[in-house]
Amino acid sequence: MSLVILILGVALWWGAHLFKRVAPAARANLQERMGDASKGVVAGALLLSIILMIVGWRGADITLLWVAPPWMTHVNNTLMLVAVFLLGAGHSKGKARAWMRHPMTTAVGVWAVAHLLVNGDVKSLILFGGLGLWSIVQIRAINRAVPEWERPEPGPIAGDIRLVVITLVAYAVITGIHAYFVWPFPG
Repeated sequence: MSLVILILGVALWWGAHLFKRVAPAARANLQERMGDASKGVVAGALLLSIILMIVGWRGADITLLWVAPPWMTHVNNTLMLVAVFLLGAGHSKGKARAWMRHPMTTAVGVWAVAHLLVNGDVKSLILFGGLGLWSIVQIRAINRAVPEWERPEPGPIAGDIRLVVITLVAYAVITGIHAYFVWPFPG
């Protein structure tokens, strides 16, 4: 049952994010009827999807498909640092904000790949594989719907320095919290 809950959570995440791209008329109709409250409906669906993914993943049995070598944890941790940086770059006021079009969605993809490298079980394949695939589909859907991208003006280097500091602090906090559930380092 837990895997079903996990799959429902991943599917709801996909649906809530892709609703605007896949069913633009329905999304516009919802916006017209509810106004800004329609954003709350989508946010509620996303929150529910996260809850379902957590409950499903934590409750599912571990069925191993592969075992990663111990050194792969270093690759995972490096990719996670990149993912946190990219997540922050989406809100950066420095030069980094002009580097790529979809830094936050790319961050989800990097996060997913990082976790797939060290988690070779079915529930992780569903969660991380599902969200990694979503990030690719989401980027393609946005690029297809809005092909032109106006690159933002690069900001001052101080914005990038702030981004690096925030990235390091956020990474430390994330790994500290992660350590209570799964030790994210070798040994």
